Amino acid sequence: MGVVADVNLLKEGDKRYISITVRPTDRPISLKGKYYYRTGSTLQELGGSALQDLLLSKIGRGWDDFACDNAKMDDIDTQAVDYFLRNAIATGRMPKEAANDSVENVLNNLNLLTEDGQIKNAAILLFGKNPQRRFISARFKIGRFGKDNTDLIRQDDIEGNIIQRADKVVWKLRMDYLTAPIHYEGMHRIEQLEIPEDALRELVYNAIVHRDYLGADTQMKVYDDHIWLWNDGELPQGFSIEKVLTENMSRPRNRLVASVFYKAGFIESWGRGISKVCNAFKEANLPLPTFENNFGGTAVTIPHNVAQTQTPVVNDLTSHQKEILALIITDNSITTKQIAAQLNITDRTVQRHVAVMQKKGVLKREGTNKGKWVVVS
Repeated sequence: MGVVADVNLLKEGDKRYISITVRPTDRPISLKGKYYYRTGSTLQELGGSALQDLLLSKIGRGWDDFACDNAKMDDIDTQAVDYFLRNAIATGRMPKEAANDSVENVLNNLNLLTEDGQIKNAAILLFGKNPQRRFISARFKIGRFGKDNTDLIRQDDIEGNIIQRADKVVWKLRMDYLTAPIHYEGMHRIEQLEIPEDALRELVYNAIVHRDYLGADTQMKVYDDHIWLWNDGELPQGFSIEKVLTENMSRPRNRLVASVFYKAGFIESWGRGISKVCNAFKEANLPLPTFENNFGGTAVTIPHNVAQTQTPVVNDLTSHQKEILALIITDNSITTKQIAAQLNITDRTVQRHVAVMQKKGVLKREGTNKGKWVVVS
């Protein structure tokens, strides 16, 4: 079993006895082709995705490090790569010269290509035009519920690449699920979410980066008094909820994905995410989220309070206008031609919707040819 135990013959009075001491380990123990670990006083057999993660870790690789069958450069969304580069350069974690690199060079520099040039699973997840074509559960599901989980009011599936997913999730929550009470600081109108947005983003980043992409969809359930966020994949062996809450230690399930999110400035590399979340809730004088392992994954419950009758922040926008706004929030330098192509509508239709949103004060344009969009409210 690979276990070295201390065995000692001891004496107490006229009795002799043997003491066998087995030191604790955070690694599962192999016996006759099966792996075991202990939780409290219970012996557990390791199987499924947990066993797969263990076997991959023994050869120093993760699932995201393997080549994606039949993937080609045409499967990569160049706008997603540009979005990453803008953030990575702005945070100083990529050199400015990287903006001139080809897509292939960018992927290679991020270790997202194999030695013979094949595209890895992580590259398709991060920058793919349609990752769900290969990884059907690579989605983020949001549902609004009433009194219990049988009372579904509305739902949305957030698909596409995962590098831009947090923006899309937070935008969707702002639009249709949470409230943003308005207050004024001097002449400035401020619309802050009812829960700290930085903390919410950190939790979404954690769910995206650390989940098992061969398991079930990431799920967020919004109730009147709390939000429940769950992603497939339990904590690594040797980690517990208590340790995660008290110690700064990072062991990402998807190391390549985590590396790209770090370079983009979205996460840190020291396991400080949960501490940052709790500190943000403390500063806002709000009850702290709670964390637990259940249903084979990791869940966080976020307290909040929103009446079911409250209306979304921009409830008076049409569905096309909301979709346009979502694309602009994700990429504020996107052109009307690119928006039209992604939504499969004409340039003229996009221009008409944009004009309406500008008139309502939701959107404005800064600069001319190389300008950018600014979402006002």
